Amino acid sequence: MILYSPSITARLRYTCAFIGRELGHSLQLTDSREEFLGAPSPRINYSAVPIEGEDLWVKPHGLLSEQGKREQRVECFTGDGQVKFFPVSGHLSFDIFAAIFYLLSRYEEYLPHTKDMYGRYAHENSLAFKEGFLDKPLINDWLLYLRNKFKLESDSSFNFIPTYDIDEAFSFRHKEWKRTAGAAFKDLLKGNWRRLKFRRDVLNNKLRDPFDSYEWIGALHKQHQLIPRYFFLVAAKTGQYDRNILPVEKTLQAIIKEHAGKYPVGIHPSWQSGDDPGLLGKEIDTLSAITGKKVVSSRQHFIRLTIPQTYRRLISAGIQEDYSMGYGSINGFRASVASPFFWYDLEKEEETSLLLYPFCYMEANSFYEQKIEAQQALQEMRHYYQVVKAVNGTMVTIWHNTFLGTDPLFEGWRDVYGQFVMEVKSEGTK
Repeated sequence: MILYSPSITARLRYTCAFIGRELGHSLQLTDSREEFLGAPSPRINYSAVPIEGEDLWVKPHGLLSEQGKREQRVECFTGDGQVKFFPVSGHLSFDIFAAIFYLLSRYEEYLPHTKDMYGRYAHENSLAFKEGFLDKPLINDWLLYLRNKFKLESDSSFNFIPTYDIDEAFSFRHKEWKRTAGAAFKDLLKGNWRRLKFRRDVLNNKLRDPFDSYEWIGALHKQHQLIPRYFFLVAAKTGQYDRNILPVEKTLQAIIKEHAGKYPVGIHPSWQSGDDPGLLGKEIDTLSAITGKKVVSSRQHFIRLTIPQTYRRLISAGIQEDYSMGYGSINGFRASVASPFFWYDLEKEEETSLLLYPFCYMEANSFYEQKIEAQQALQEMRHYYQVVKAVNGTMVTIWHNTFLGTDPLFEGWRDVYGQFVMEVKSEGTK
């Protein structure tokens, strides 16, 4: 494929590189009309006027020729059964290249916006939420249209990547005595005798800790031949939002080593590291020392993500892959895509080496934010599976060991997750 444009910018190169990877056919750029007309089909004309011999004409909206950021007028409309924006004359009725760039770059997150209670970009600000397409991988739908139009063959297939955040390895065991005593005292004051007895039995090794679900998860992976990713929180001290046992504990080290021996393991940067950036490198070093491996992947704790600062810190710390592109308040496609993509630093106007794996489902969103029951969550997961599978995308889910254990608070959630994994794998996915 070849694309003609009289102005080849960094934004256009970035967008076309992504499209080429997704379609499995490189998209060559040229500013020469002669080279364009002499090239084999398909030929895409990205200029203000049509050219005889073109296979597709997309009139530029203008976004890809700009630099910096400014308020954009974005009005959605429906065409060919799809949501579109940046309307222009041409064969597609919208500038697909500018629209893809707008969504992938998270352009709207650079603009003034309201933050949520945790200081994050509130999902209510997003175009996807306002226009009702947050639950759809819109970019993949657009690219599927191009694939069909040009009759391009594809060797891509649906990919399922289960991931887990281990930010509270145990409910009762292996915690500092002050935390244990304080929690027991609270149960006593509340008259929660059942939980007090439960705590005592666990600490006396009569019962398994309710958050200790590692064997169950491991058996699930083995049964269905899954290759999951684990992200461990290894903060040197606890805090309001950092509740994991300390990494000096031999038990946590053993869990980390066991998982690192079988699966890719990454860092789960603590909440504290968001306030003190110097802690990120120390936590990565801690995890690397435990695993004996270089740490190259990450996911933000509480999905505490601020663009561009968070991604720049990760790159500086040697992180190559990040799994934080999603919301910690609602499920859906934050970047409207179900495919990995490289982060574009909008302020520096350059594509970076940081590969982002967007997630579309986290059980904590269903439980704490959307407040739905386990069986409803199963239906929600099935929806995301179906829409991602329809475009041969990559489905990334987030679960926690806490939900997959035996705590009565999460009764039924282990069952629906097991059911979902069985359904996905029974259809022959990767």
